[in-house]
Amino acid sequence: MDRIAFLTEFIQSNPHDLFSKHALALEWIKQGDDDHALKLFHEILSIDPQYVGSYYHMAKLQERVQGGQVAMDTYHLGIKVAESIHDQHALRELKSALQQLTDEMEGY
Repeated sequence: MDRIAFLTEFIQSNPHDLFSKHALALEWIKQGDDDHALKLFHEILSIDPQYVGSYYHMAKLQERVQGGQVAMDTYHLGIKVAESIHDQHALRELKSALQQLTDEMEGY
């Protein structure tokens, strides 16, 4: 059984397991199914807006498929969440990714 099938089956039995949904979204990205991945990231964050790890991965995906401004909005939201829950690791990652995107958009 491949990872997508395994995770999908597991989530059907454990629909509130956000970690598994996050893992499935990452698998969808690996398979090139960006629509499924974005849908899952939105679902995760609508259930738990403090699931901070999904902001980074969703924004990275948005950079590629929806454009820099959409991704920047997601990074900013993730930064606010990371600050509110005092997650310094996520905060550093989100700020770094936002700075890199900003630099790219400004042509540096």
